[in-house]
Amino acid sequence: MKNDDELKAKDPELYKVAREGATEAPFAGNYVDEHAKGMYKCAICGTELFSSDAKFDSGTGWPSFTEPANLANVELRDDDAYGMHRTEVVCRHCGSHLGHVFDDGPADKGGKRYCINSICLDLERNQSEPRSSV
Repeated sequence: MKNDDELKAKDPELYKVAREGATEAPFAGNYVDEHAKGMYKCAICGTELFSSDAKFDSGTGWPSFTEPANLANVELRDDDAYGMHRTEVVCRHCGSHLGHVFDDGPADKGGKRYCINSICLDLERNQSEPRSSV
């Protein structure tokens, strides 16, 4: 795991999102249009968070998933910032802010949309999966 001082010096944008709860700009992240098969892990600590099998195109500008790969690896917290009520998604292992979960996902897959900042994720591609040219 990267310590906060090293992280802030090496990757100020990741620090701002993961540690200060900021949100990256829509359609700006590396994984918005990614379709490779694999496991999305926490960019800070490497904890497995989301499988590519749960990823879908929500049209929102952020990678969206119907469910975590392992619910024990994420923590859901009430977030009443900015005059609205939301549910924040946090890495249970290192406490990094990942994004938010909403109730407007695909109904046939549980109705959840885990809207996650690309910068907080690292994709470990399946061994047989070629690199995307996106």
